[in-house]
Amino acid sequence: QVQLVESGGGLVQAGDSLRLSCAASGRTFSSYAMGWFRQAPGKEREVVAAITWNDGNIYYADSVKGRFTISRDNAKNTLYLRMNSLKAEDTAVYYCAVMRVSWGYESLRLAGMYDYWGQGTQVTVSS
Repeated sequence: QVQLVESGGGLVQAGDSLRLSCAASGRTFSSYAMGWFRQAPGKEREVVAAITWNDGNIYYADSVKGRFTISRDNAKNTLYLRMNSLKAEDTAVYYCAVMRVSWGYESLRLAGMYDYWGQGTQVTVSS
């Protein structure tokens, strides 16, 4: 089992920045990748960014490229998401997730491939 706890969400103005953190505990040594997803009211959960744990391959959704940065601290078993130039459309609940087994690079964007999920942290961007 893997436990995930997100933090760092909040209410900000458009153009501001936030950094989300996801602390992982449990059997994290067997993980292949971690990702950030988000879900806005009335919309499906979508990938924001993902990173493989060992070799650092990264996937970004087109909507956040150039604004968001995903990173990891292996020693702390912590995943981060630095979000700059926030827009109103970034408003959502943000979730981190763990993928235990490698299904290839393209699988990083698929929510159904992830095995464990955190409870989420709300990010609200006012325009």
